[in-house]
Amino acid sequence: MQLLQKFNVIGALYKALHFFVTKNRGRSFRQKVFSLLHPTPTSGPLHRYIDHLIILSVLVSVLSIIFETITEVRAVFSTEFKLLEVVTVTIFTVEYVARVYSCCELPQFAHPIKGRLRYMMTISAMIDLLAISPFFLDMVLDKNFDLRFLRVFRLSRLLKLTRYTGTLNTLFKAVQREHRVLLASAFMMLLLVILTASLGFELEHDAQPDKFESIPASMYWAVITLASVGYGDISPITPLGRAMTVVISLIGIGIFAIPAGLMASAFTDQLRIDRETFENEFRKAIADGRYSSAERHVMDAEAERLHLTPQDVNRIIERVHQEMRSVGHDVTEGLDPEVMMERYRQQISALRGMAHGKSADQIDALLRNEAKSTAAERAIWQTLREK
Repeated sequence: MQLLQKFNVIGALYKALHFFVTKNRGRSFRQKVFSLLHPTPTSGPLHRYIDHLIILSVLVSVLSIIFETITEVRAVFSTEFKLLEVVTVTIFTVEYVARVYSCCELPQFAHPIKGRLRYMMTISAMIDLLAISPFFLDMVLDKNFDLRFLRVFRLSRLLKLTRYTGTLNTLFKAVQREHRVLLASAFMMLLLVILTASLGFELEHDAQPDKFESIPASMYWAVITLASVGYGDISPITPLGRAMTVVISLIGIGIFAIPAGLMASAFTDQLRIDRETFENEFRKAIADGRYSSAERHVMDAEAERLHLTPQDVNRIIERVHQEMRSVGHDVTEGLDPEVMMERYRQQISALRGMAHGKSADQIDALLRNEAKSTAAERAIWQTLREK
């Protein structure tokens, strides 16, 4: 069974590599590198395999960093941890160099020098650089400086997963779309925190000068009270202070719940918008007759980003087909000859019914007018009338 599984993996890799080589024949090396790192019509499954390799490398690297902090484990597997670090950093370095090299394929980074510099200043590129820089700085400067604090930055490799997580992209879009409402909500919370801290200071300063020393010091108590956490290390003891805390806590439940409700609603709306956009893109591809196997790979990658199951995608495809059939579009052209043949039979059957129906003589008269019909149309009609 293990041998069969290995052969299946090798076979899948071989098919993906063969598809990639076939589709990218004649393209430049930079275009091929770009197709490996980005979903394009010529990427195929090989692009997904590379993504999975990078994701696996990130997870292995982060887990090794975590377990390396356990003294007993580090004493036994110190050599393995160093080897894993070298391997994963090598993968991340190759990825970073390849992305900088191939970014010129994107229109906004088309210039060979300025474009690459502009790409290196993007957030995703800086995350990639931050993921590998501690390793190389430690190699160069370890003898002269204590760089143990750089180990913390190695955990920033988790941020690399944001590139492969469509949910976070949807969340960023939702925040960007609703940023004004979120800022207004944050402003309301800030005012409430300042008001609560001020009241707490005025009511409790005389009774607890060490805990409610000033308004800034009281803000800690205000935040944990409004957030309904209440650690208990700071609490009012005066009657007025306790009464005010009850009122403020009830208000805080509503005020602090506003951003959560806004984010949930915005996230749901953004996900719906992205899925509608996906469906419209699919409809446009079908209408333009460019829904090839390569286009299907791109659509599959987008569906995966939107967390659409194959069943969801099939339902969207069927719905689009039905909608376009209802408006007379040939949605099967170039895709499924059997379906095209079935449609052809249906149309012939409908024409045969017209040829022997009540309006047949009127259609006959219209077809005799050569200005309103072609010879082929008249020949087909005559054949149907004779049968």
